[in-house]
Amino acid sequence: MIKKAFVFLAFSLAFLNISCQSNKEEKHEKHTFSVTSPIEKDTIILKEYVAQIRSVNHIELRAQEKGYLQKIYVDEGQFVKKGQLLFKIMPNLYEADANKAKAEANYALIEYKNTKQLYDTKVVSANELALSKAKYDKAQAELASTKTHLQFTEIRAPFDGIIDRFHVRLGSLITEGDLLTELADNSKMWVYFNVPEAEYLDQMAHKTKNAKLQVDLKMANGEMFDHKGVVETIEADFDNETGNIAYRATFPNPQGLLRFGQTGNIVINTPFKHAVLIPQKATFEVLDKKYVYVVTKDNVVKAREIKIAAEISHVYIVNAGLQTSDKILLDGLRLVKENEKISYKFVQSAKVLSNLELYAE
Repeated sequence: MIKKAFVFLAFSLAFLNISCQSNKEEKHEKHTFSVTSPIEKDTIILKEYVAQIRSVNHIELRAQEKGYLQKIYVDEGQFVKKGQLLFKIMPNLYEADANKAKAEANYALIEYKNTKQLYDTKVVSANELALSKAKYDKAQAELASTKTHLQFTEIRAPFDGIIDRFHVRLGSLITEGDLLTELADNSKMWVYFNVPEAEYLDQMAHKTKNAKLQVDLKMANGEMFDHKGVVETIEADFDNETGNIAYRATFPNPQGLLRFGQTGNIVINTPFKHAVLIPQKATFEVLDKKYVYVVTKDNVVKAREIKIAAEISHVYIVNAGLQTSDKILLDGLRLVKENEKISYKFVQSAKVLSNLELYAE
């Protein structure tokens, strides 16, 4: 009795399993999958890089002489012209030294002229004339030195620019080397950013020979800066720790909108000619590798590894593994298995891409 019951149970399970498989196959036969093909199209990839904005000229203005700050001729944030007087350190002591040196120089000159007349009449020797001339030259040198020190009591702008905040106040006792303020020339701006090695190689591959790479600047408020920049400098070495290389782009700044210390994002347009595009949703990942299901002529799905060259919104640019003549499964990737035969309907590539948020040209 037990043996008969066991045989009946085994038969029932086998029948149930066959029935389930039959239902599963019937279900797959009834399901119609969407299939499309890769499309070839000229495309532009937008890449953004965090950037630091710097002035072409940005210097510290420091005192070159000791004394009390007697006068401030400008204000913080003011635009100044080259040579404009900015600060004056009390010059009394240096003026006195200059007047003394001038008097000594005049005395030495008179003494030299007298000695010269005596030498011409053979009253004194050539050595005495040479000694007198040396005294005069020394007095002239000391006069020039005191004039230089006197000039250092006036701090003037070395170039056109904008004054930063003051680090001293009127009447402050200043010593040599004290920081007074900073001066920034913002007529042009240098924007620094770092590029990964792979993207650097892509940019160099697509760049026209001897042509400078043009870039755009997205400011901190999300708005694009009105003027384009040009990458004029790329550092010689990659950073071994980050794998990046530093770029420097130069931007004109005629309205003075950009200031030293701002941040933003550099935007680089990289063109891809005859790029092979597929929807991202048509791919799946196994151990960090990208795959698609290719549908054969016999309507059988087979997994195929692909290589991704770049990524844009909802779309991959494929540089290996697919051709435009291939048919790839568009949806239901989790419902099929390797070497399974399916029913499908073909959807034109252009229609598929038009339904995606595609920002490409």
